[in-house]
Amino acid sequence: MGLLVTNARVLTLGMGHNPPYPRRGKAMSRLEIIPSGEVFIESGRITHVGEAGSYQGDVEDGIDADGRVLMPAFVDPHTHACFAGDRLDEWEKKLAGATYLEILEAGGGIMSTVRATREAMQQQLVLLLKRRLDAMMREGTTTVEVKSGYGLTTQSEIKMLRSIEEAAKTWPGTVVPTACIGHAMDPAQDDFDERTIHETLQSVHASFPYVAIDAYCEQSAWSFEDCARLFEEAIRLGHPFRVHTDQFNELGMTRWAIEHGALSVDHLEATSPEELERVAKSATMGVILPASGFHTDQRYADGRAFIDAGGALALATNFNPGSAPTLSMPMAIALATRFCGLTIPEAIVASTVNGAALLGLHDRGMIAEGKRADLILLRHRDERQLAYQFGGNPVEVVICEGDIIHGA
Repeated sequence: MGLLVTNARVLTLGMGHNPPYPRRGKAMSRLEIIPSGEVFIESGRITHVGEAGSYQGDVEDGIDADGRVLMPAFVDPHTHACFAGDRLDEWEKKLAGATYLEILEAGGGIMSTVRATREAMQQQLVLLLKRRLDAMMREGTTTVEVKSGYGLTTQSEIKMLRSIEEAAKTWPGTVVPTACIGHAMDPAQDDFDERTIHETLQSVHASFPYVAIDAYCEQSAWSFEDCARLFEEAIRLGHPFRVHTDQFNELGMTRWAIEHGALSVDHLEATSPEELERVAKSATMGVILPASGFHTDQRYADGRAFIDAGGALALATNFNPGSAPTLSMPMAIALATRFCGLTIPEAIVASTVNGAALLGLHDRGMIAEGKRADLILLRHRDERQLAYQFGGNPVEVVICEGDIIHGA
């Protein structure tokens, strides 16, 4: 016996028995809705999806959705949720007119969080991350990618990755770590880039041999040449890689990344139309982070052009203390539909099944038999409200691996 959710507007995202991973182009508009449906969950898995009243087996527990939307839980595939300290003083400087890059060049930005994170004990980082993961869960996110990158020494980066690993063990959802060891250049360390490539990367490889490697390619951060050298060594060691690229300036890393098999290129606010089309036609996924534009310079990636070119797009919060202080995937959806050109169905696909595909988790992100039962029941009876309303939590019930975590 298990849990039956009935009388729901079910957004299955199923697309038949062998749906494509990830969804591309026009396929991102297909939600495959059952207007009045039900879903049965047993032993953490979905075992039945159909019209309301179609399930005939035994039921231990039940939820009457009363016409509300049942959909896959959110997957947030790009966050920096492991850190100590805050950046409130810098935010006030930004409000007074300082730009993000000016703050970074003055020794603030990422480096201010690096200093606080280095000083924090591992258990403090674990506690802070667990609190943030719990807040994400309440807003419907059950799968989260969390990057290191606020250590920038071998010891501190390993400390961050171990903190992420430890926090994940007691959280009901799924945490996927990424080693963002190229997050910034530390001006206090001589030959920092060489030490990162030949010392930190080697230590990460020894302790976390399959983790993805990430870097931030931008002025006052990692140059094109340094990113290329870091990723070439990561590839040699067998690591997949992702890259922050074209947030403020187009430096050429986007093309290099797709030519060398990057899992994703993330940001893309400054990417030219020609490069967007090149990414869209490649095997590399694009990831848009509209909360960054909202909080920094009001520039947004052209998600519309990317999808129209046949691209596979994921949406993420980019949660971090500097450029995107939000844990909310519903807020990211609201921004993506307003400023990146996504339709509501596209934003839902980008925040569920495509995020899961990027993280290599093909057992979630849709409502289909055999899939992991990570689901959310919205307060709304129309999924368009998910993007239309902003600033509140639209999630009534969170189900994670078949267990009701919040609500009901």
